[in-house]
Amino acid sequence: MTTRRACRCGIAIAVLATAACLPLHQADAAQAKTLFDFDAGFDAAKVPHTDCKVSKVKRGDGSALAVATGHKERWPGVTLAAPGGRWDLSTFDRIALDIRNTGPNAVTVNCRADNAGADGTNHCNTGRITLEPGKSGTLEVRFRRKSAVVEGVKLFGMRACPVSGDGKAAGRIDPSRIIGLMIFVARPHEDHAFEIGHVRAEGAYTPPETPRLTAETFFPFIDTFGQYIHRDWPGKTHSVADLTKARNAEAADLAAHPGPANWSRYGGWKDGPRLKATGFFYPAKHGGKWWLVDPEGYLFFSHGIDCVNERTDTPLDDRDTWWRDFPGTGPEFKEFFGRTGHVVRDYYQGRRPKTFNFGGANLRRKYGQGWRNRAAEIAHRRLRSWGLNTIGNWSDSRIYLMKKTPYCVAASFRSPPIQGSTGYWGKFKDPFHPDFAKMATARMAREIATTAADPMCIGYFLDNEIAWGNDTSLAVAALQSPPDQPAKQAFIADLKARYQAIQKLNAAWGTKHASWDALAKSTSAPDRKPAAADLHAFYDSLAEKYFTTCRAAVKQAAPNHLYLGCRFAWVNDRAARAAAKHCDVVSYNQYKRSVAQFTMPGGIDMPVIIGEFHFGALDRGMFHTGLVPVPSQEARAEAYKAYVRGAVAHPQIVGTHWFKYQDESTTGRPLDGENYQIGFLDVCDTPYPETIAACRQVGYHLYP
Repeated sequence: MTTRRACRCGIAIAVLATAACLPLHQADAAQAKTLFDFDAGFDAAKVPHTDCKVSKVKRGDGSALAVATGHKERWPGVTLAAPGGRWDLSTFDRIALDIRNTGPNAVTVNCRADNAGADGTNHCNTGRITLEPGKSGTLEVRFRRKSAVVEGVKLFGMRACPVSGDGKAAGRIDPSRIIGLMIFVARPHEDHAFEIGHVRAEGAYTPPETPRLTAETFFPFIDTFGQYIHRDWPGKTHSVADLTKARNAEAADLAAHPGPANWSRYGGWKDGPRLKATGFFYPAKHGGKWWLVDPEGYLFFSHGIDCVNERTDTPLDDRDTWWRDFPGTGPEFKEFFGRTGHVVRDYYQGRRPKTFNFGGANLRRKYGQGWRNRAAEIAHRRLRSWGLNTIGNWSDSRIYLMKKTPYCVAASFRSPPIQGSTGYWGKFKDPFHPDFAKMATARMAREIATTAADPMCIGYFLDNEIAWGNDTSLAVAALQSPPDQPAKQAFIADLKARYQAIQKLNAAWGTKHASWDALAKSTSAPDRKPAAADLHAFYDSLAEKYFTTCRAAVKQAAPNHLYLGCRFAWVNDRAARAAAKHCDVVSYNQYKRSVAQFTMPGGIDMPVIIGEFHFGALDRGMFHTGLVPVPSQEARAEAYKAYVRGAVAHPQIVGTHWFKYQDESTTGRPLDGENYQIGFLDVCDTPYPETIAACRQVGYHLYP
């Protein structure tokens, strides 16, 4: 995966909720509290605003606040202050706003609910919605509450904690002290117009039952299975005997649900239209919709799941008091120790902490000495039984090379970056550096003997969520790099060819470089406005270089397989257009409630695959919902069905891959502390029954 991201002065998208496409329940409606309705008495002229025009308009369902934003500022929008200084919304689950796009282009509207001291990351929660022109929807800001305070407790290395010593946590909020809302468009490149109607709090909040704790009674707080000790929930494992019961119960369930009867061996639509059989997967447009076609010629929708493996590692360093009956003391669990050398942020950054894999240890207890082979076999049975037909990114090659389920390969590689670039996961690789093509080719060459001739292999993702930035960012980053940066040298060569003399460039850009060598030595960013045409041209050149090089590497090693792109998370139209020219299928990670309204820039018509999405809740012992929160497992199941069905109906989307197979560690993964409730399985390898039932409802009726 994956996570996550900074915008709006550091707003972590890891705490964003996105637009709900599910109906408002009657119970929620009964619980609603109006915050603003913009009717009589509301004076739009007094609304604080930035780079926008604000007015009150009449609609059939009442008044609304019309906002027309510019694009000179980074965050154009309005601020709605709580009357009387603050709202007490402690009994509510979320804030909701009705939004209508009245402009000629798609718009993403953000809403940030603030406590005092909010800075985009701390003391605030944010939600967003993307709407096409003329469309309406509900923007939700779900509350991620501050942890209960237990004096003397210090927890770390987790995105969310059950308690804290001071109640502080990034991305957390106290709903009883909300001082106002900021409603804005983030970093726009064009003008937008939208209307805001009926701002309200809704959904009843029921706090989890947690015993009164002190520092002495809180520790240890993680049991021998890697679960939280101080709560109970349906499906919690209390003993090794529970693991055995769960294993036997699931065996009966899998036998009763062997999988859809109308699927080909690859998971294609055996009872549907049959196109040309090539022996490999390929995209085709049939009946006005894009599809994948399986090796036998059957239409195929890639209904998949990422991270099919047994990795649930968590750091051990500085956490000696956290564990009760720590399993690592037994010799049979020695294989589950490790040490990570890749930590991108948070407490363990710059260190190589020792780790333990609770998920693997639980599989060892559940399946015995041959646990790895048994877990691999059952993974294939589960996917088919659940109505899934694809093993997604970052899965165990020992599992997918059993060649029982179609799969995609994560073909990531490292090469020298553009030094002036930045990004959540790191700097952007320099596609002009000779090592870029060399390393991409070498990485794909590793697939020649394994996946490149395998009909079960759908294709390859190269890279993940790389920092494309805005449509000038990488060109500016090249100029901010040292003189020997290959991308900078390529950019200056282009400028020399266009302007010939440095004086002509200076006249066009408003700069004062003494020579081309002086420009090469400079690390200053130009004024983007006069330099825009040249920055855009080089950005296009860089994106073309990136995608042509990656495609060539894929096709040289695996000419019969698909180049699936780089899994866009942050992307601009220039990068997306370049991808569309060179990818067989363009991949996007889309953490939102729905992709039913997804569009590519300029109406580009080509197949798209969703590489990641998920929903999570806090009702089963975990501390963080993941990127798109829902209130319960039942709501998670409904959200899953709505998301995938919307994707299946979309004329361009050819697949959805859920992130991920198993929950992340309760105490955080080593990479960045994520501890999300986002699995089809918990840490004890027990399926979440609500999600499995929803997946079957979708999967068994995927094609008809």
